[in-house]
Amino acid sequence: MKAILSSEWLKLRSVTSTYQTIGTAALTIVLGAAWTLYVSDLADERGVRSAAAPEQGFLPLVQISLAVLGVLAITSEYATGMIRTSLTTVPKRSTLLLAKAGVVGLATFLAANSILLVTYSAGRLIAGDRALGFNQTSFADDLPMLFGSALSVTALALVGLGLGAAVRSTAGAIVSVVALLFMLPGLVNYLPPPWNTRIATLLLPNLVPQIADQHLSTRLGDGYLPPWAAVIVLLAYPLLALAIGYYQLRRKDA
Repeated sequence: MKAILSSEWLKLRSVTSTYQTIGTAALTIVLGAAWTLYVSDLADERGVRSAAAPEQGFLPLVQISLAVLGVLAITSEYATGMIRTSLTTVPKRSTLLLAKAGVVGLATFLAANSILLVTYSAGRLIAGDRALGFNQTSFADDLPMLFGSALSVTALALVGLGLGAAVRSTAGAIVSVVALLFMLPGLVNYLPPPWNTRIATLLLPNLVPQIADQHLSTRLGDGYLPPWAAVIVLLAYPLLALAIGYYQLRRKDA
């Protein structure tokens, strides 16, 4: 297994797309700093006292960028035909997918934590003593939100990997991830109450604040999952996607 993990790590770090997706996610640091400077100037000029924290406002950029990394970790092999070599080297498909999931999961979790922590630190440093809303809490208070955010990024990357294995198409898997992250939450708002709130609490974009023990405010109501339940629901997304991916990987020839 160690040799398989080393091989998958070599594949991941030897392609340009890995650095491009991580680089795109890292733009959050620059955008977060620019946002903080902007709202700090407004606070000085107009007395603005509340603003979205940059590590939360730009989280979708990190999520979708590293989800693409997860998709490309397997669909690029189908595009180039490298998947045949991989399956010849590792005939047991469950082992191959598990190794890919381990490497992608670790890489995205470390990258997400680094990007979010730097964005968080830069935002607080730039804001200084200005009361902008997001710099009034301590790091210990914000740690659950940061952890939940990094965990959501990792979960989405693994969802991308699972969907990529299932549909074998980069475009198809990315569209599916985008729909899950952006389109589905909007559609749920049109469901009749109380189903709109009940389902909204289970959607991936809404799990991060609940992991941080915050109530979820929706257009038509208020919902809440305890942090432990929100973590379980979040982990269910990649497990389900990888199970579907494994089923398709085992069912179809390369």
